[in-house]
Amino acid sequence: MQTTFVLVHSPSVGPSTWAPVAESLERRGHAAVVPDLTGVSAGGPPYWHKVVAAVRAAAPSDGPLVLVAHSNAGFFVPAIKEGLGERVVACVFADAHIPPGEGMVTTAEEAFLPFLHDLAGPDGVLPRWTDWWDEEDVVAMLPDPAVRIRVAAEQPRLPLDYYTQPIPVPAGWDTVRCSLLWYGPPYDAVAEEAARRGWPVTRLPGTHLHQLVDPEGVTDALLKLSRKS
Repeated sequence: MQTTFVLVHSPSVGPSTWAPVAESLERRGHAAVVPDLTGVSAGGPPYWHKVVAAVRAAAPSDGPLVLVAHSNAGFFVPAIKEGLGERVVACVFADAHIPPGEGMVTTAEEAFLPFLHDLAGPDGVLPRWTDWWDEEDVVAMLPDPAVRIRVAAEQPRLPLDYYTQPIPVPAGWDTVRCSLLWYGPPYDAVAEEAARRGWPVTRLPGTHLHQLVDPEGVTDALLKLSRKS
C-alpha cells in the first residue's frame, strides 16, 4: 500500500510553504497532502486539538503515513501521531523543533516571550510572521518575489497565547523512525539533540524556508530520511 507524506506547516505560516515539495513528491510517484492549519487559532485555546483535527481531516483514511513537520509544527508531532494511530511509520523534522520524550511543551521558549510581547498589539494578537523580521532577512529566505507575496498573504495573525499554551507529549511517540533535516542556524542545537538521540541527521544548507528555494533537494532528503534502510 502506498505511503502518504503528510507535510505539516508551521501554524505561523501557511500551506504554500510545503506546496512545491508536495508537487515534487507527486511527480516522483509518491502521495502527499498538506493540511491547512491557518485557522487553528479561531475560537481560542487549546489550539493543539485543532491542529490534530486538521491533519486528520487531510490525511487519507488508510495506508501508512510519514509525518513531516516544519519549524514549530514539530512540537505538535507527538499529538498528531497519537491522533493518527499506528499508521505513522516515520517522523521527519524539517528545520523543526523536537519535543521531549513526554510531558508538556510550548511553541515558544521562555527567553523568546519578551520579544513576542513587544510585537503583540493591545488585543494580544501578533503581526504576520514575516513582519517580525527585517525586510532583507525575509528576502534572503524568500528570494522569489511572487513566492514571497504568496507566503505573506496566507499567513494568519496568531494570538500571543498560541505560543504559551501547553501541548501534550504522549510517552512513546518516538518509537517509530525519527530523523532531522537541518537547514542551518539557529537549529544547530536541535541538530545536536537529534544526533544525541541517535536519529539520522541530514544537513541541507539554506535558510529557514529552504523547501521553497530548493524543493527538489528537500524532497531527495525527505525520501532518504523516511526510509528504514
